[in-house]
Amino acid sequence: MNIAKYAIKTPVNIWLLILIFLLGGTLALSKIGRLEDPAFTIKVAKVVTQFNGASAVQVEQELTEQLEIAIQQMPQLRRLTSISKPGVSEITVEIKRHFDADTLPQIWDELRKRVGDAATHLPKGAGKPQVIDDFGDVSGLYYALTAPDFSAREVREFARIIRRELLTTEGVARVNVNGVMQEQIVANIDPYQLAGLGISFPDVVRLFSDNFRPFHGGRMLVEGKQVRILVEESRNQLDEINNLTLVLPGSNKSIKVRDIARLSVEPTDIQPSIIHHNGEQAITLAVSALNDINIVEVGSHVDAKISEILQSLPLGIEISPIYNQAQIVDEAVDGFILNIVLSVTVVSITLCLFMGWRSGVVVGSVLLITVMGTVLLMWLFDLQLQRISLGAMVIAMGMLVDNAIVVAEGMMLRMRQGKSAEDAAAFIVKRTQWPLLGATIIGIAAFSGIGLSDDATGEFLFSLFAVILISLLLSWVLAVTVTPLFGSYFYQVGRDLPEQDQSNGIYRQYQRLLGLTLRHRALTVGLLVLITVIAYANFSKVKQGFFPPSNAPIFFVHYWGGQGQDIRRTEQVITEVEQKLIAEGAVHSVTSYIGSGAERFTLTYNPQAANESYGLLMVRMHDVVDIAPFIASLPEQLATEDIDGNFYLERMQFGPGGGAKLGVRFSGPDAEVLRELAQQAESILRDDGLIKDIRHDWRQKGLAINSNFDEFNAGVAGVSRADFSDAIQYSSNGLQLGTIQDGEYSYPIVAKINQASLLSNEGTGSDIEDMRNIQVWSSEQRKYIPFQQLSTGITLESEDVLIHRRDRVRTITVMADPGDGETAAQALARIKTAVEAIDLPSGYLREWGGEYESSAEAQQALGTGLPMGFFVMLLISVLLFARVRQPLIIWLVVPMAVVGVVSGLLLTDMPFGFMSLLGFLSLFGMLIKNAIVLIEEIDLQIKEGKDKAIAIVAASSSRLRPVALAAITTILGMAPLLFDPFFADMSVTIMGGLMFATLLTLIAVPVLYSSLYKIRVRQ
Repeated sequence: MNIAKYAIKTPVNIWLLILIFLLGGTLALSKIGRLEDPAFTIKVAKVVTQFNGASAVQVEQELTEQLEIAIQQMPQLRRLTSISKPGVSEITVEIKRHFDADTLPQIWDELRKRVGDAATHLPKGAGKPQVIDDFGDVSGLYYALTAPDFSAREVREFARIIRRELLTTEGVARVNVNGVMQEQIVANIDPYQLAGLGISFPDVVRLFSDNFRPFHGGRMLVEGKQVRILVEESRNQLDEINNLTLVLPGSNKSIKVRDIARLSVEPTDIQPSIIHHNGEQAITLAVSALNDINIVEVGSHVDAKISEILQSLPLGIEISPIYNQAQIVDEAVDGFILNIVLSVTVVSITLCLFMGWRSGVVVGSVLLITVMGTVLLMWLFDLQLQRISLGAMVIAMGMLVDNAIVVAEGMMLRMRQGKSAEDAAAFIVKRTQWPLLGATIIGIAAFSGIGLSDDATGEFLFSLFAVILISLLLSWVLAVTVTPLFGSYFYQVGRDLPEQDQSNGIYRQYQRLLGLTLRHRALTVGLLVLITVIAYANFSKVKQGFFPPSNAPIFFVHYWGGQGQDIRRTEQVITEVEQKLIAEGAVHSVTSYIGSGAERFTLTYNPQAANESYGLLMVRMHDVVDIAPFIASLPEQLATEDIDGNFYLERMQFGPGGGAKLGVRFSGPDAEVLRELAQQAESILRDDGLIKDIRHDWRQKGLAINSNFDEFNAGVAGVSRADFSDAIQYSSNGLQLGTIQDGEYSYPIVAKINQASLLSNEGTGSDIEDMRNIQVWSSEQRKYIPFQQLSTGITLESEDVLIHRRDRVRTITVMADPGDGETAAQALARIKTAVEAIDLPSGYLREWGGEYESSAEAQQALGTGLPMGFFVMLLISVLLFARVRQPLIIWLVVPMAVVGVVSGLLLTDMPFGFMSLLGFLSLFGMLIKNAIVLIEEIDLQIKEGKDKAIAIVAASSSRLRPVALAAITTILGMAPLLFDPFFADMSVTIMGGLMFATLLTLIAVPVLYSSLYKIRVRQ
């Protein structure tokens, strides 16, 4: 059956197909999910374990090591990294790339089981390991709650109400509240009053612990029914705590808590995090949407709910958006849809100009139907509209019209020769359908490396491959069905057709040029080879990159104070910086995070782990173009804010990756050796002069006060190590006695020494000398023993407070960023040799990280799929011709495409990033596709009996307009992407490469055909 004849004879069926695509595509546009970026699974979980009082080394040896041994037995494990800090172990578990989101819950269950089994062997005092498997969840709707006129307790209650209401909103999966001020009930106790009354501190501890715990009285059988017996619950009011009674030892008298302690509600000494928004204390509300839900609709529901909630709350409460993914997605998708409309319009106008209005309408209509059909199929296959999928549609725009142009051109020429529409369509479709299908599959196969890549980058870009696959296959189907039908409506036999005489000016000039190159084919081939060699030689001059900065008008200021710096000092520095930033006219808003990073509000942001000396300012500008000039002078201004601290600036990034652009890791057993290696690497980076923001992740050593417990004297005095430890904690930042509940919030009750009672009136309670005045209760002697009798002396020591490990080996990472105006690859090239010349002791390793590693891993994952893609392309090219020389011609031309790519990137000063690599691969598909159709035409004309030389020229001339138009429409269709930072380098790669690839198709292919078949052209 001839497809074209069927289409013309049964127009109702074809029109039904058209209506399905047009109406279905229109419906799909209103229903399809919308996202900012495509979802990719962050295959990471964290295992966090508390071990209060332990040093970082103890945590590493007694917790981290034991848990890592258990976790590393998981066959799904890809990488294991950890940070051991005083009192806490944080292990990051990364799963192998080929596991998808559907399998992760089962993997995390196995992780919990292994961690739970290992927890039984952890030392006494270690907490229960917590497995956090939602580390990669994204909260795309991110708000700041400010209420400066209300107390911390009131703000907590407001946040609780808002969270509760938001969780009832359609499409909302989770709401995280962060930045809530943590408060505690402090019992300031005079130790000398206790001593005078003969009350031991352990007696006070027991009093609180006995009254602040869950109570139950069991059950009783009453008339055949089991009835619970209630016991009065723990006290939950300050006055009730004050009225707790303690019997004095050796008497019948009692004393109330208020007689020995002063109770107050105070902020905890260490806050998990402190958040400011535009200079005011704030709480953040991070809203996550359900999977596969239109984020724009969810954002609309959430905004409406917030407006409703605010009406029921007191005045003075504000909820401001920090990052509204719904609004960003809505604007981005609308902008991309406009780009697609512009591309369709530009392509249609171009076709009208070069092929006449009839062909322009025919091919333009087929293009519109293809686009709408693609949207419909995307909806049906659960593909969302987002940056990558919409960009893929624009990229495919020129390729989508190629099949239709070939059919329309051939049908138009046959009808001009007097053939009927049915005969003309049947002839051209039968002649070209299989070469076009093969060429289309080759075009798809060029992108298959993305579809088959199993890493995060491949997952991030999968929709690019999927949309190309759907749209190109659909374009072939519509080219051999709808194009003949529309051609029968618009084309007329022998009239009203544009001038096609191949003796006109353009064709004559092309034929002269082609004849000249055919007559001097050795020289032509030599020149092409020379140009190609020069291009490859100059490829090293092209800047290398990975993913470009985002076009979001946001940048980050990271601040690191000296390791061990108090969070209140960190807040002071951040407050001074934010006030200066807020005063700048170009700044829209500033949200500051002290003690930790922000929530993961976008997939490409990686939150910083908790650290009191860390601060983050998230600065939103009015316009993205203001960022570059604004941050140019910012480092000098920031340097004066804290001469002992460090500030680092970071732009938001597209795609996976993030963090420092340059990184080198040293691994080995000894911490001091690792620090020495890191110091040598840092020295090399500083000597470079351009590289900036140089640091390493172990940071400075911390200070520790060693109380040096005297086992012998303490034993004689009847004081245990626990008594000694409790007394020190009580005299420093406080000893927790219990907790009381206030609704959902739990108040710790902390006993602290009454500072006014210290013998040293100038003491602060935190000075080393004040420790000597501590009194420790002896249970055996029933009296207080001076601290100095129980200690061999107080010493100040340094210690590692951040011990990083990678795959169970201690690892230190030196990080930096390239200088202004250069890429990470350029900076790395300058220092790589010197860093690799650092002498490594036996048992130590060096690895490169940063963008170099991310890019290498992405390209490696892409490379695993490329061989199959190229095999498919090679196989189809051989099967189409069933001979060797034709495919050989095609594959000899392919490497020459680099000439246009290198020229385009050098002229525009664009980097060759990961997206450029994809564009380069797609260029191969376009070039091969055009070459196949041309060689097939040459073979057919020779088979029909034409002189071989004439057949080469005639076939090449017949392909002049289709090839040129396909190139022009692709180039013009991609023009809008030049203004999109994510696709700009890819667009330049394809546009520049396609210009030269067109020349290769029309000149190099005929010349190589003539050379391999030894066909001489004399005139």
